[in-house]
Amino acid sequence: MTIVLYFGSGSPFAWRVMLALEHKGLAYEARRLSFDRQETRSAEFLAINPRGRVPTLVHDGWPLRESLVILEYLEDAFPAPALLPTAPRARAHARLLARETDEFVGPLIARVMRQTLMRKGEPDPAELAAATAELARELQRLEAGLTGEWLVERLGLADFAVYSQLRMVRRVGERMPEHSLDHLLGPRLAAWMARIEALPYHARTIPPHWKQ
Repeated sequence: MTIVLYFGSGSPFAWRVMLALEHKGLAYEARRLSFDRQETRSAEFLAINPRGRVPTLVHDGWPLRESLVILEYLEDAFPAPALLPTAPRARAHARLLARETDEFVGPLIARVMRQTLMRKGEPDPAELAAATAELARELQRLEAGLTGEWLVERLGLADFAVYSQLRMVRRVGERMPEHSLDHLLGPRLAAWMARIEALPYHARTIPPHWKQ
């Protein structure tokens, strides 16, 4: 059996797949593609994923794209340890958290990053303030819903999907302290993130360019 994960350093979507692979104890080869060198647009990669996006997982020669679909596939192909709870409602809740994070939280984080880490020059104050206010409301919802150790009854798909996005919130402050968003992460979310970062395999998944 061979598993190859094509990823880009700093991609939250690739990061969640790497966390899931580590959680399941699966051996895999991580192939980093450079966004700067446009390696996701190379003929070789487009033959594997015609959309030219990461992550892309290749299992025994069979390619699969889209991070949440990849997580579901890993759960089906390698059931233990599980990424999803057993009860239907709990499974639906985990999927809902992952989906809403990608549809609502992720785009707001991207808006903030376009005004900070990705911008040359000063941000647009009105746009940054609006995106930050909307993001704060979304994070408050997550904070209120986090009543246990993990987002659902066990560590898994929801945690990895949401964490990989929320970690970008802290990344803004690490690179640009004057625009830190750390205050948006309530005590429950902060403690939950710390639990994920204490996992024995977390350090192996940190984006390589963050370590430089």
